[in-house]
Amino acid sequence: MKNSLPLMSTYSYLPVNLVKGDGVYLFDDKGNKYIDFTSGIGVNSLGYGNSNWIKAITDTASNLQHISNIFLNENSLKLAEELTKKTKMSKVFFCNSGAEANEGAIKLARKYSFDKYGLNRNKILTLNNSFHGRTLAALTATGQDKFHNYYFPFPEGFDYFEPNNISDFKDKLANDVCAVMMESIQGEGGVNPLSNDFVNEVYEICREKDIVLIFDEVQCGIGRTGKIFGYEYFEVEPDIVTVAKGLGSGLPIGGFLCSEKLSEVFHPGDHGTTFGGNPVACSGALVVLDTVCNKEKLKEIQENGEYLMDLLKNIKSPLIKDVRGKGLMIGIEVTESPSEIQKKALEKGLLVLTAGKNVIRLLPPLIISKEEIEKAVKILEETILMYNA
Repeated sequence: MKNSLPLMSTYSYLPVNLVKGDGVYLFDDKGNKYIDFTSGIGVNSLGYGNSNWIKAITDTASNLQHISNIFLNENSLKLAEELTKKTKMSKVFFCNSGAEANEGAIKLARKYSFDKYGLNRNKILTLNNSFHGRTLAALTATGQDKFHNYYFPFPEGFDYFEPNNISDFKDKLANDVCAVMMESIQGEGGVNPLSNDFVNEVYEICREKDIVLIFDEVQCGIGRTGKIFGYEYFEVEPDIVTVAKGLGSGLPIGGFLCSEKLSEVFHPGDHGTTFGGNPVACSGALVVLDTVCNKEKLKEIQENGEYLMDLLKNIKSPLIKDVRGKGLMIGIEVTESPSEIQKKALEKGLLVLTAGKNVIRLLPPLIISKEEIEKAVKILEETILMYNA
């Protein structure tokens, strides 16, 4: 069927035109109200209409919408200070998206290895079922065959190993490996958490062999799991951490942080981006960090995530195979088409995502209440139980 829209056919659009948001709710052009359990794919961490966020970005935009990176701006400096302080990392580079952040992390890891060990030590190991972005290197780093098509030739220097399989990791660990990149919870791949023992052993091997350890926290970072970053559930100290999505709460922003070991690897001219550190986006991100990344709010996210998980596990249906995740990043593995469940939930006033081959993915705004969680689960339960009849 030919696409009649003036947009390229890169998305399968759901049949709803959203025009307004308020808190955790969205409204379409017909006045229908929806509970949003998508957050714009994990972006709108503060929901819709947060007054502090709106004031920060409008005040900044009225004074200074953009400058180039040959100048400093106060908001990017403040954001860099806050992020490095909260993560105990050394430096940060700001960009515009998760894919761009991961591309930069790959470049930083390879330059570190080149500077120290010379040529032929440049391979990046990533996990099967991972997802790291849509640009060519990030797409190649993505450990899913379905993405490795059409756009040949793909960049060299990537290989993949099985999640939670330390033997497979050791088998792939040759002398040409310079870095390992992983998500603490695989989002698009099916909301798959990694095991503590696996991650901790990978970390120790990387430290022993001076292999750069990169955590892709684009989806599970900035409070989504109930900690500032998902890797904090493990006993590790990453060399590089990438961020995006929820950091901006609606405006495009990304970045990668590095440890002291890599803090002086890049020199002027080694890397860059036109819009990185945009003062408006950074002003919104400062509000996000202040609102979300504190002990009280992170504890609330953990508690609400546990409450949501318990309610989902109490749904009695053979359709549900598994419920997994951390904080407010939860996947429901189902035996029916998750896309069909998504469409039926939408008809009942609930917006959800899909992931992997058979997973319903839930990423509500981090401001959601227990009462709103109950409403959403009730709709989801009614939708799922339709298949039991």
